[in-house]
Parts: sequence; structure tokens; C-alpha cells
Amino acid sequence: MIYNHLGRLCRGALILALAVCSASALAQSSLWKISKGDDYLYIGGTVHLLPPSAFPLPPEFEMAYNATDTLVLEAKMPEPTDTAAQSAMMQAMAYRDGRSLSTVLSPEVYQQVADYFAAYDVPLQQLDGYKPGFLVLQMLTLEVMKAQMAGEGVDVYFDRKAQADGKTLAYLESLDSQIQLLANMGEGYEDAFIRMNLAQFGDFKAYFSAMIDAWRAGDMTKLDELVVKPAQQLDPVLYQAMFVARNQAWLPQIQQMFANTEKELVLVGAGHLAGEHSVLALLQQAGYKVQQVH
Repeated sequence: MIYNHLGRLCRGALILALAVCSASALAQSSLWKISKGDDYLYIGGTVHLLPPSAFPLPPEFEMAYNATDTLVLEAKMPEPTDTAAQSAMMQAMAYRDGRSLSTVLSPEVYQQVADYFAAYDVPLQQLDGYKPGFLVLQMLTLEVMKAQMAGEGVDVYFDRKAQADGKTLAYLESLDSQIQLLANMGEGYEDAFIRMNLAQFGDFKAYFSAMIDAWRAGDMTKLDELVVKPAQQLDPVLYQAMFVARNQAWLPQIQQMFANTEKELVLVGAGHLAGEHSVLALLQQAGYKVQQVH
């Protein structure tokens, strides 16, 4: 049971799963039109996990999908039956140098983790060979299930829709790069990383719901406050890898989309569109017109 949702969770960022509220009367969305002269594309902030009650999605997303030729996602999402991808993920998440959780964590933190999993009848010994990133993904799985918010997100919805419609699909990075990023979370500061995440899960459902409210309203200031700034302040190493480096790597790829005759809808985790180092901020700095879609 504990591995059932790993593939789905690994498609997105750790603390960037956002979840559910009704906001049909709100005037803004987490969708932007990016223009350069007469050329343009759309960029949407997504939620990687959503319960069924969160659908239908804001209509602006459907509008942008219907108005574009190519759907651009962060990475290609493997099918649940893709055993090769699952195997690669599990291998990357496992220690292969003689280390284990019991050797990289202090006895105090190891006991805190053991107590957490004991509440779910999961003995920590069965996870001892895996890295802290894997451990935290399992915690996230359990918290989402406990909150009854597990489900497919915006990315999966439009990926399936694009495949059914025969629409062109493109990707900003490889699945392997995402797996490696998640596998290396907490490397070198394992105790602090685990402590931060245990604290994060203290009131998970309320936090999760507050983030979805902000996402549906297109409130980037609130998302910056809830998602980006805490990551920047509490875990600057992960913030640099998860947000800054990836946003910078995506910028030239997005710029190249203005050199063709296609119209693109680019979907990335909503946290990548909030804050001072966001993709939107980088595009504005590069001279593009950035308009939030109402």
C-alpha cells in the first residue's frame, strides 16, 4: 500500500501539491498570456494532486488548451504500468553506498520518524534502505490519503486530454532529472530536512486547502507566502534546486517557443509562477508582456 501513489507524487514538487475549493465567482486565474509583439503563448500554474471534487477546472485553462496547438509539461509522465520507470525511481531513491536512514539520521530524529510511521502501522525498518526524499514522499502520500484529497492533478488531466485529441506534447525536462532531484532532497542535512517536513505535516489538510484557494484565485502573493517563501527561508538548498535552477533552465526553452508558428500552453507547478525568482518574473525581466487571464 505504501508505494501505491509514489509515481504520481514524483511527477511534482514535494510541498507544491495544492488542493480544493469553489471559486467560480473569482475574477482571476493561475493562467497568464505571455506576449512578444503579435506572438504569444499561455503559461498556467498547476496543482499536481487534486481530489475529484476539485473538477471541473477553472474555465480559463480549458480556453487556453483549446486555443493552442502544443501542450508543454514539466516532464513526460509515465503510465502506472511503466515498470521500467518505476524501477528507475526506486533505484534512485535507495542507498547504494552502505548508508541507511539509521546511519544518516541522529537517533533522536530517527525515533521521531519511527513514531510517525508507527501511527500507520508501518515499521521504519522496511524503509531503512531508502533516502530521506523517499521517506518524505511516503509521508506526503499518507497525509494526502488521510485528508481524503488523493487524486489526479491538472497535469495528468491535460496530458490525457492532449493524447486523446492527438495534440502535440512537449516537455521542459526529463523524468530522470525530476527523479534525481527528488532522490537527492536533504542530502547532507538529513536531520534538518526531516524535522522541517515533520513540522510541515502538523496541520496538513488546512495548509493543503489554503494553497488550493490561492491557486484557484490566481493569488500569487498568497502562494508566495504559503509555498515559496517558506521553502526559501527554511530550506535554501532545496529552494535553489527545486525553484531557482529549474526556472532559469526553463526560460530559454520558453523563449524559443516564440520562434515558431505554433501556439503553446505551458503547464508548470504553480509555485514556479510565484515569488521573486519565478518564471513570470524572469519573462518580465527579459522584456515579455505578462498578462494574468481573467
